[in-house]
Amino acid sequence: MSSLASARVGIAILGIAMLGLLTAAQRPKSAPAVPAVSHTASEIRIWREANEMRVMDELRALLEIPNFASDTDNIRRNAEKLEEMLHARGFETRQLEIERRGPVVFGKLETPGAKRTIIFYMHYDGQSVDPATWTGTKPFEPTLRDKPLDAEGQIISFPTGHERYNDDWRLYARSSGDDKSPIVALLASIDALRARKIPIGVNVKVVFDGEEEAGSPHLEKTLLANRDLLEGDLLINGDGPVHQSGRMQVLFGNRGIVRADITVYGPLHSLHSGHYGNWAPNPAMRLAQLLASMKDDNGHVRIANFYDGVTPMGETAEQALREMPDNDADLEHDLAINSPEGGGKHLVELITQPSLNIDGLRSEDVGDQSRTIIPERAIAAIDMRLVKNISPQVQFARLVAHIRAQGYYVTSGEPRVEDRQRHAKVARVEMVSGAYPASFTSMDLPVSKALTKVVDAAAGGGLIRMPTSGGSSPMYIFENLGLPVINVPIVNYDDNQHSPNENLRIGNFWQGMEIYGALLADLKW
Repeated sequence: MSSLASARVGIAILGIAMLGLLTAAQRPKSAPAVPAVSHTASEIRIWREANEMRVMDELRALLEIPNFASDTDNIRRNAEKLEEMLHARGFETRQLEIERRGPVVFGKLETPGAKRTIIFYMHYDGQSVDPATWTGTKPFEPTLRDKPLDAEGQIISFPTGHERYNDDWRLYARSSGDDKSPIVALLASIDALRARKIPIGVNVKVVFDGEEEAGSPHLEKTLLANRDLLEGDLLINGDGPVHQSGRMQVLFGNRGIVRADITVYGPLHSLHSGHYGNWAPNPAMRLAQLLASMKDDNGHVRIANFYDGVTPMGETAEQALREMPDNDADLEHDLAINSPEGGGKHLVELITQPSLNIDGLRSEDVGDQSRTIIPERAIAAIDMRLVKNISPQVQFARLVAHIRAQGYYVTSGEPRVEDRQRHAKVARVEMVSGAYPASFTSMDLPVSKALTKVVDAAAGGGLIRMPTSGGSSPMYIFENLGLPVINVPIVNYDDNQHSPNENLRIGNFWQGMEIYGALLADLKW
């Protein structure tokens, strides 16, 4: 793997801090023992308790198929498996694709007499894996533990016969949390509704993305070429985790994202640090100085006009932020953070703002492989999260302007030798594919209020309303098609999303079935 590719892979591994990986001591907050849930949720629970093996077997079979987006053969195996699962529920299906990459699996299930159509978006591809970094398990061999690994959870056998799953057991496998379990939870909820004779009240469509973890580079083009299939009244996004408190949450927006690779150049080839130190410019030092110029000690971005375009989200959203649980102190303790950035603002406030993050750095080797040299180049991978009204192109242009203001000659490709000879400071700045803008759905819409009510009842109360997710998802595509977009995640907040030892808390999976089934049966507006 090239150094640049390694830096990009580092984006996934190093970007997990916002997911709230908390200690075992907090995990009992995951869910109430016996919540008083809605009638539909209760009926789904009755069916599930008698059919846990069947549901879990289907999830395990899907998790066994490797699903890195660039692994074309296995991505197609995933798509075929999903079509098989959809056909078993009576869906009409199609594989939609552009340039023969990660097909979008589309499915449609019509309900006679239904006046509304709900589209569910989830993705079936996953982050890349290094099996050597997993502890005691393999990424595509689903394994059960009696509690989380970092709470010394032990590997146990899967139940057989009439044995039941414990809610706090964990299923370890790549994409167990992100994003295959929501797919299975949705389809299993349809089985439960039918078995308990609860009518589905809407037409159902599904869009299962095969390139989300690669930035969904072909999704917009694919969907626009098939926009006639996407007529509907609501898009529900099942990606992401529940709140760090363990409570269910509904989110009404997603930040956008633009990523960039910054390469700073030194001598034409690496040099002996004794012979050339104090004379030859060191690109690693210069890159560190350049990156340090972009933010102050409180995390405020110094790039000119970086926050221009940020607009208020409205009083309802502001009130929702004020009602959010204040768990910053818990996060600081469990993540060993003494002084957070943000100048005293809460995390929930800060994720409604644009951000700049360093995902990874690379120059030369360290540790046992280090050498006393002046490197030839140094590379940084960064991401900038976006809010509404700030486009990826505008924010990227602001970044480039800042780098130029620090005295750099900026190029989008590999600089020529003449460029390096002519300019004291040279930087190559490239926008990484997969950039897209933010999306936001008003929390005051009738559908927003109706959905919140249904999810709260199915969860047994305690629902959290979050104006926007800190993470990014290409929901702008559906927003541009005229659909309100609301995110209803179900998986545990400490699922090690994008990281080694990804896992799913079983109780969250069961509750996800109840939530999605209630939306299919009870949502009316």
